[in-house]
Amino acid sequence: MFSEKDVQLLKNIVQSDLLEAIGQTLVMTFLPTFLAFAIGLPLGVLLVTGDERGIRPLPGALMKTVNVIINLLRSVPFLILIVVVSPLSRFVLGTTAGVKGMILPLTVAAFPFVARIVETSIREIDQGVIEAAQSMGASPMQIVCKVLIPEAKPALLSNFFVALITIFGYGAMAGILGAGGLGSFAITYGHYRRNELVMWTMVVLLVILVQIFQSTGNIITKRSDKRIR
Repeated sequence: MFSEKDVQLLKNIVQSDLLEAIGQTLVMTFLPTFLAFAIGLPLGVLLVTGDERGIRPLPGALMKTVNVIINLLRSVPFLILIVVVSPLSRFVLGTTAGVKGMILPLTVAAFPFVARIVETSIREIDQGVIEAAQSMGASPMQIVCKVLIPEAKPALLSNFFVALITIFGYGAMAGILGAGGLGSFAITYGHYRRNELVMWTMVVLLVILVQIFQSTGNIITKRSDKRIR
């Protein structure tokens, strides 16, 4: 089914570069995810608390501006966003190539998505819980730290892994631009060289990693949900 040349190329990749490619893929997945949550979590909280019916209403013009920026960033396809963010990535990181050059575009692509899923998670909290905290004299910051985040914890953890898998997919797509990782191997050694054995091997490895992420996320989310204990 596969030629001896195809098999030999796969062996060479496995022996010399596969572990490095997996490491690059994990870096391009976890680091942008954590950075996206560092930006998106407070932004998502702001979208809820700063709403006109939130616990700390902010000027309508400010909230509309934040929403427009988030919607604009979410509407730009990832591969186009890489090109748009490239000058900023070169200025901040000194490069637009490889794993290092993809960190900033991946983060910019992900944090608006994270902000929206955080907003959705917090809006699902029973309003009665928030009102009870307010009646006890809790400040907005106390409500955020001791009510909103803890109550939304299972949903936030679940959405963390949703974001993780989404960014994982972005990183694989970035392989077409030579970003490194398994996606780059699938494109460079598989598609461009017409080596289906290499390409499908990389695809299988990508699928396996997604299943590991999803299964881990399900276990952690269930353990954090006090409703199913």
